[in-house]
Amino acid sequence: MDYLQFRSEPSGRHKNKKHIIIVGAGIIGVCTAYFITKHPKFDSDKYHITIIESKRVAGGASGKAGGLLALWAFPEQIVSLSFNLHQKLANEYNGEEEWGYRRLTTVSLEGDISKIKSESNGPKKSRNTRSSSVISLESQGKTLPSSLNWINSEVITNCSTLGGTDTTAQVHPYKFTNFILRKAVESGAIELILGKVEEITYSEETGTATGVKYQPTSIKDGDKYDKQIELKADQTVLTVGPWTSKILPDCPISGLRAHSITIAPFKDQPVSPYAIFTEFKVGPNSYISPEIYARQDEVYVCGEGDSAVDVPETTDDVEVVRSKCDELYKQVSKISPNLAKGHILRRQACYLPVLDVPSSSGPLIGETNVTNLFLASGHSCWGINNAPGTGKIMSELLLDGKVKSADITSLDPSFYFDASVILE
Repeated sequence: MDYLQFRSEPSGRHKNKKHIIIVGAGIIGVCTAYFITKHPKFDSDKYHITIIESKRVAGGASGKAGGLLALWAFPEQIVSLSFNLHQKLANEYNGEEEWGYRRLTTVSLEGDISKIKSESNGPKKSRNTRSSSVISLESQGKTLPSSLNWINSEVITNCSTLGGTDTTAQVHPYKFTNFILRKAVESGAIELILGKVEEITYSEETGTATGVKYQPTSIKDGDKYDKQIELKADQTVLTVGPWTSKILPDCPISGLRAHSITIAPFKDQPVSPYAIFTEFKVGPNSYISPEIYARQDEVYVCGEGDSAVDVPETTDDVEVVRSKCDELYKQVSKISPNLAKGHILRRQACYLPVLDVPSSSGPLIGETNVTNLFLASGHSCWGINNAPGTGKIMSELLLDGKVKSADITSLDPSFYFDASVILE
């Protein structure tokens, strides 16, 4: 974060300007800030944006997700808008070089690795929310595409194409989030504060949100602050993903923990650009479904989510279970000889923000039933995919008062929970 200057207290530059607070410097908050600065009505002499982040830019899922983009993602209201904006941003800022943007092919592989040093991996779990939403375009039977030469074809029982370069792409989420924030900061209207927002402030007369109270934090654990700072704003936007309910207790968004690893493939064997959904038999009645994404210089692998541990206080407190990461590597080593000869670069875990509402997959985007308090959260496994679209929508909502780019009526937060309990 050398290019970004974080403060613990406001500079006061927001005074006499329309002040927008964005809570959370993940990909949704960063894209919201960026698109505000690109809005036709935006003027740095009239507007000031404060981004409050408790620990670091892209410290959660925004820095640890796979980065798959797909036109068949959900919800359909914002997917095509967002997919096209990803391409536009990549064209404008050389995304291929800056954040690993590229089109790629997505396949689904089924197979049996139970005979390869067979070990039981526990009962079969429900399919991942991402792959279960996908409809197969064509089944190729056992035959792998010729360019997918880093997968052991002998363990494959079925291969289906889920998307080609016309409908699927990828980014490196951490690089993308940091780059877009850097571009937003160039507007001269953004201030970055390191702090943990503890509550929304409001007017007792009108019930309108007036800003936040936050506790200054530090990247260094040794620094302790015991004061709470109140910061006023005309509009407050919560983009804190699975941490939303820590600020709005009634919001039905929880965290699903996902472990992942990145692998440096074997040096002499290039890894062709594929995103791979899987279901492999590992025992008589047990299956695993790791997702495997080839990047330009590494391969990303994630396992299925678990709800074993509640969302902790900050992204820095997320517990990484080393054995889960090592198990992931053991599994994919049986699927790919190339990866078996490679080595783990990173073991990590993050929380996906999941909407706990049977009738909707999320996200919740829009003004809550508390005036001037906005929410953009609950994107589940498609947060990276839908971030630019969400940012664009939020910029219109905040500066125009209405959304022009998409119909987000069904994503209205007030349909799903009552934010006004903070006023009681």
